[in-house]
Amino acid sequence: MPVPSRRDDAPATAVTGHADPGEAAFSAGAPRAVDSVGLGRARALLFVAPALLLIGVFLLFPALWTLYIGATNFERTGPNHVNPQVTWFDNYVDVLTDPSFYNSLWLTLLFVLFSAVIGQNGLGFWLAWSTRRLHRRVRRVVESLVLLAWILPSSVVAFLWIAMLDQRGGTLDALLGNPGTAWLVEYPMVAIIVFNTWRGTAFSMMLYSAALSSVPPSQLETARLAGATGGQTLRDVVFPHIRGHVLTNTLLITLWTFNDFGPFLITGGGPGDDTEIAAVYLYNTAIRDGDLGYSGAISLLILVANVVLALAYLRMLRRRDSS
Repeated sequence: MPVPSRRDDAPATAVTGHADPGEAAFSAGAPRAVDSVGLGRARALLFVAPALLLIGVFLLFPALWTLYIGATNFERTGPNHVNPQVTWFDNYVDVLTDPSFYNSLWLTLLFVLFSAVIGQNGLGFWLAWSTRRLHRRVRRVVESLVLLAWILPSSVVAFLWIAMLDQRGGTLDALLGNPGTAWLVEYPMVAIIVFNTWRGTAFSMMLYSAALSSVPPSQLETARLAGATGGQTLRDVVFPHIRGHVLTNTLLITLWTFNDFGPFLITGGGPGDDTEIAAVYLYNTAIRDGDLGYSGAISLLILVANVVLALAYLRMLRRRDSS
């Protein structure tokens, strides 16, 4: 008598006579837990607990503490440090009516626009596009020199730029044969914009180098044979492929530059408040002036500005993905 063959979807109990607990739970309607290594939820939480603890101590607690002191008259020294009083929204009202705050936002927007959105984006893409056909060793040398500006400590980079732009025997004055030009006094915003562009271009260059490798060479060759100019090739062939990379890079460098503290190491926010971008204005208010409650309100408003910028870029990314 022939033995009936077992169907693939037959339950295991039809052959073994024993019910599989996982299949029994699944057939009973219970959700199947995905645990490939058999840790279980309790032991998995134990593994991530150190990371969660660090996030709580160094991110969540400072954020909540800043939110609290922003609603008080807390100061670095004096009676308001010992016994701060809750002022609720007074600090926020004062910040939103303070011309210095709007001056710092205006300078920050200029700094972000010219040093990140235009400077780092443009120079980074130009370097990636220009070096893609160079010999591999030459390209590696160029990339190493650009990366060197990115990996050097900020204090070292600031000292180098101060030495180059110094009014008394600076390198730039010596090269131009025009001694005595006080670049950091006469052109302070231009100085920090060029400084930040030079320092941050490496990230954009590396990202665009990886993005350009995704452009099909056959399409570039077709455009060349069709007589397309370099601008037409970039517009019709290259940018449609790397548009998402452009938006992602712009989002990252915008947020980094918006919160960058590097210019303080060169100008200290001066002369006067000519280079007092948002991060420097916050530092001067909290540390130099000692008004921690007021600076807490500034921090929250800067956070809101960052969130607005991030949401705007993410919306553009979603539009790109849906198109």
